Amino acid sequence: MTVQLQILGRAVDAAPALALPYPLVLGRAGLSGFPSPAQDYEGRTLDLNERFVKRPAATFFLAVIGDSMIKLGIQGGDLLVVDRSIDPRPGHILVALVDGEITVKRYEIRSGQPCLCSGNPRYAPIPLENLDCQVWGVVRSVIHEYAV
Repeated sequence: MTVQLQILGRAVDAAPALALPYPLVLGRAGLSGFPSPAQDYEGRTLDLNERFVKRPAATFFLAVIGDSMIKLGIQGGDLLVVDRSIDPRPGHILVALVDGEITVKRYEIRSGQPCLCSGNPRYAPIPLENLDCQVWGVVRSVIHEYAV
């Protein structure tokens, strides 16, 4: 099964700023001591547009359906932030139109040949030789919701 996508929209240059609290505390995924309560009030903020959308005119968002990229951290229901201005290089995760089908795959060179590879061992790499492939953009970020 190929990952299916739904284009949700394009980032806009004039998106309003939405600065949310962003304390200096680092979240450790393990055991640690408790941070100082005073750190919560340092006044730092984070605007997600500023953080994840580097080039608004070249950025669009896609919703993902499918399981072909699960080992690379992309699951069904995730939202992708895709940048069309980045030149694709091996190792990048791409959104591409391959023989008329939109897909999300990692770009790799295998045995000297360019391929699009999934993040699920059930799906074979797609050699790009003799295929019509149009790269729509490079995935810059993945937004994964845990609780809705």
